[in-house]
Amino acid sequence: MDSLEFKKISCFKDPRGVLGVLEMKDYVDWPVKRVYYVTDVTADRGGHAVRHEKKIYICLKGSILARFHDGHGWSEHQMRGPDDAIVLSKMLYREFVNFSKDAVLLAISSVNYNPDDYIYDLEEYINEVNK
Repeated sequence: MDSLEFKKISCFKDPRGVLGVLEMKDYVDWPVKRVYYVTDVTADRGGHAVRHEKKIYICLKGSILARFHDGHGWSEHQMRGPDDAIVLSKMLYREFVNFSKDAVLLAISSVNYNPDDYIYDLEEYINEVNK
C-alpha cells in the first residue's frame, strides 16, 4: 500500500514529561482543515473511507490496531503512543480496533467534514476505487 506512510513523531522526554513536536512541513504538503481526537473508546472506530481526504493519524497514548483497505486487501498496523503516526495520501477504507483503555487517537485532515464524502459500506468503497 503505497498510500500509507509510517512516521515517528519527534518526542522529547525530561523530568517534566514528554513533548511531542509535529512540524507539518515535515509530514505533509497540504493545508490542515480539521483536527479531532478520540478518547475513552468503548467500541471500534472508523468503518469508512472519505473521498478527497488526506490525513495523519497519531497515537498519542496507549495502543490501537489500525486497519486499512486499498480496494484489494487489508493491511494492519499496531500503533503505540506517543510517537506513532500514519500518513494517508489517498482514499482508503479505515478501521481502528483493540484500543487500550488509555488510548488517545489524534486525526489531522486535509478536508472539512462533509457527510456526502463518506463511504460506510466496504463493498461500495471497493467498487468505487476499482472502477
